[in-house]
Amino acid sequence: MFNSQRPSTSDLPTNRQLVKATAFALVTATVLLVTVVLPAEYAIDPTGAGRLLGYSEMGEIKQQLAAEAAADEQNTAIEEVRTLAGNSGSGSEAATRRDVTELTLAPGEGAEVKAVMADGASLQYEWSVQGGHVNFDTHADAPGISYHGYDKGRESTGESGTLVAAFDGSHGWFWRNRSGATVTVTLKTDGSYSDIKRVV
Repeated sequence: MFNSQRPSTSDLPTNRQLVKATAFALVTATVLLVTVVLPAEYAIDPTGAGRLLGYSEMGEIKQQLAAEAAADEQNTAIEEVRTLAGNSGSGSEAATRRDVTELTLAPGEGAEVKAVMADGASLQYEWSVQGGHVNFDTHADAPGISYHGYDKGRESTGESGTLVAAFDGSHGWFWRNRSGATVTVTLKTDGSYSDIKRVV
């Protein structure tokens, strides 16, 4: 039934031979670990053999690449957090800017300057009149909203304050020169708006 013969006990290795073979394998594995694996993988070279054999340089390159990859992952994570934080902000957190707008108005002439602002955004403003006085109307408009008043006055030589946008749209001032001479209106703005220009 069985074609092969069972080995005799004399053909089998003795316990002593097994112990010697196991010890030899352990020694060989230890030598390879210290002289090849540690220098080549982790740039650890306790005996100096790894540098002589060129494995230490390989390990140093691997460690450097691993460090660079970890740094890249950390930078990517930081950028993702910044992006998420930026996306979660409202329109009122738009980048701030500062402008000076100057208008010359003949007697009876009017002009309007509007800043494009998001809902809740604010800007500091100061305007002054040289050569006379004006009537003014501070207001806003947007698609579907033809007029939203903030403030108005007559025979003013200047005003200052904070304008907080009631909605996404155009927010600003209309002046009409009601004095008998040409006047210059100088408007200074500083705050969260994307654009400012004369519209009338």
